[in-house]
Amino acid sequence: MAKIKIKFRPSMSDGEQGIIYYQIIHNRVARQQKTGYSLYKDEWNSDISEAILPVGNEKNEKREYYLSDINDKIQCDIKVFQSIISDFENKNKEYTSDDIIEEFNILSAGKSFFSFMKSVIANLKTLGKIRTSETYTATLSSLERFREYKDLAFDELDSDMMMAYEAYLRARGVSPNSSSFYMRNARAVYNRAVEKGLTGQRYPFKHVYTGVDKTIKRAVSIKIVKKIKEMDLSGNPNIDFARDMFLFSFYTRGMSFVDMSFLRKRDLQNGVLSYRRRKTGRLLLIKWEKCMQEIVDKYDTSQSLYLLPVIKPQKDADERTQYLYAAHNINNCLKIIGVKLGLSAPLTLYVARHAWASIARSKNVPISVISEGMGHDSESTTRIYLASLDTVAVDKANRMIIKSL
Repeated sequence: MAKIKIKFRPSMSDGEQGIIYYQIIHNRVARQQKTGYSLYKDEWNSDISEAILPVGNEKNEKREYYLSDINDKIQCDIKVFQSIISDFENKNKEYTSDDIIEEFNILSAGKSFFSFMKSVIANLKTLGKIRTSETYTATLSSLERFREYKDLAFDELDSDMMMAYEAYLRARGVSPNSSSFYMRNARAVYNRAVEKGLTGQRYPFKHVYTGVDKTIKRAVSIKIVKKIKEMDLSGNPNIDFARDMFLFSFYTRGMSFVDMSFLRKRDLQNGVLSYRRRKTGRLLLIKWEKCMQEIVDKYDTSQSLYLLPVIKPQKDADERTQYLYAAHNINNCLKIIGVKLGLSAPLTLYVARHAWASIARSKNVPISVISEGMGHDSESTTRIYLASLDTVAVDKANRMIIKSL
């Protein structure tokens, strides 16, 4: 029968914590299984394979709880290993040390909230849902910092825990909307775990904020857009490029940067630019204007399939990484432009989208036309108009806005 040994590997660096790992031995073949448990060398008793709890003057309640928790988790892990081995033995089938580890990792994915969240993120990446996996990863990182990288068991995830997390975010200056963003992502993963029967529904998010507050006005006036257009940025190619991407977004009815980045040359046919919004999947058609062509002509994309020079033909280059890197750099450059113009709020690519809608409304363009132009499909008050709205009305509104520059 297979044997499980609990091992401690001290750190090679003085003053650093070592790690606990398991050694699985079967048919004289030994394999190792890492754990997330770490502690200092003098906190480990190798004779009984347990963490040493502080006593006397050395007693520290927080550290005592941490080390006691490690001992509890080790005992739990050993029970899981024993159950796996017993199950293999009862089936009277050959198995290996690797088989034991594989089964342990499958079962461990449902043991804690963090491990389950990591498995959800991995699955999302496999399904190609990269954006969602990135938002979940950001939430997981925030939660791990809050927990000081200590794992979170499902039975610990309750209303008090989430209220403490909300207070932690508030103390670090995180805005209510950003805090809500993390809470909504965590709630979505928690609800998945409930559906899979990994935990009972205890509604841990019922006392934390999960709504969306009104944010400060992000739109700028037509006067500011004109100033941005007329700035002489020839001495700084990076800032000049950022300005062009801002204007292209504005010219194309507030097209999001992710959609701009992945526009292909074939999307422009017979004076009409067509694309599907990555966020909603809606097909949008935009009449091609001279100002749009001027920006495209400014950059050499002869070796690329794409209309704009965001995604570049580089060997082994990840396209999404290029897009994220470009978005980050462009927004940094736009903030510099905003400072030069004395704007009260940061200038970003998203401001172009808000600006188009705000300026269109100031020119009495119907809300239904604005909604269609921006590709919204969640504006309940305008849905009845969107089904039959002629795109000519949208193109006419866009041309009117462009001509006012």
